[in-house]
Amino acid sequence: MFLSLAALHGCASAPADSVSCGTVSSYLAPDNSAQLYRVVVTHLDGVPVISRPNYPLSPGKHEFTVAELINAPELKVSLAARKVKVLTVDVSADQRYHIAAQFNTDRIYIGSNQGYWQPIIWQTEVHECEMKP
Repeated sequence: MFLSLAALHGCASAPADSVSCGTVSSYLAPDNSAQLYRVVVTHLDGVPVISRPNYPLSPGKHEFTVAELINAPELKVSLAARKVKVLTVDVSADQRYHIAAQFNTDRIYIGSNQGYWQPIIWQTEVHECEMKP
């Protein structure tokens, strides 16, 4: 009987061992026909990171430094102009935010013009997230 109660107590206390969180993801390939492309995360809140598919984070504002992976043939911007940009995501608990690079095709970008893209959240969805404290 004691072991059964201990096992039940362990299950009941499991949620208290975790913290609410939201997730920022860069693994889904966005719709290139909508001028959306993947990004690589280089820094999270100013700290260098190895890019990964999902970032479970505490609720609140987080800064992602990202590099675009635009492979559109009409992009004529020099490699020197391909700089990283910062996207601030206001993370809410149990939400997943998919990030991407939006290729701005409204003008022709040539040379060192960096306005040819911007980081965006292209999709948001409900997603259960738990982190260890």
